Amino acid sequence: MKIAIIGTGNLGSSIAKGLVKNNTFSSLYLSDKNTTNVDAYKSLPNVVVTNDNELAVAESDIVIFALQPKHINSVLEGVSSKISEKHVVMSVAAGVEISRIEGIIGADKNIIRVMPNTAISIGKSMTCIAANKAAQDKVPMARDIFNQLGTTMVIPEDQIQAATVICASGIAFWMRLVRATTQGAIQLGFEAHEAHQLALQTCYGAASLLKESGRHPEEEIDRVTTPSGCTIEGLNEMEHQGLSSSLIKGINASFEKINQLKKN
Repeated sequence: MKIAIIGTGNLGSSIAKGLVKNNTFSSLYLSDKNTTNVDAYKSLPNVVVTNDNELAVAESDIVIFALQPKHINSVLEGVSSKISEKHVVMSVAAGVEISRIEGIIGADKNIIRVMPNTAISIGKSMTCIAANKAAQDKVPMARDIFNQLGTTMVIPEDQIQAATVICASGIAFWMRLVRATTQGAIQLGFEAHEAHQLALQTCYGAASLLKESGRHPEEEIDRVTTPSGCTIEGLNEMEHQGLSSSLIKGINASFEKINQLKKN
């Protein structure tokens, strides 16, 4: 596959890192005004780092636009003449609907909206995919690419906004929970590096346990809690302080914000 990534910021460079790690291409063009995040790939075979977006599009079959929403229109307009029916255009720009992209390059083009998260750089992303009418037969190919970089789910486009909050912003939410657990462990007497390891491995173990067992979180919680025990005491105090409600409120606040971006 001949792939180009337009935009090599945090997410674009994470996608590039995942593709390079899995060698998921026959050629890879990485294009941006500032290529600092991907300059290390210049020496790799079949990888071209450039500032020329038109060249990157012309030399590729799959073009991934990893841009901030405010830049997507101008960049698409700049390369629209190079995009043909053979191209598969993928956008990871938060809040940018397929109809907006169609308005610039045409509804006859293959357009897929993709929402991964930064764990794509280590092949652990949860990536959601939605496509326009022209690109429905290209969805399996998109899944093949991103399944090598984690796990994919095909959803209706009207759910992409919510998926962005749960999966992309969600990385930060989980990081904050790990940090809070680390801080708690330090307060209980562990050194910082010990506290971090304890929190990190426990979080990883919890997620792995749920994924491999297929059980509901409450089932696993019941296996840990005992009557009058320390676990239920801690859980109840967290709920009294608003743990679940705060997390849900945070998710909804992020959703409201991304909808504002969509309007703008």
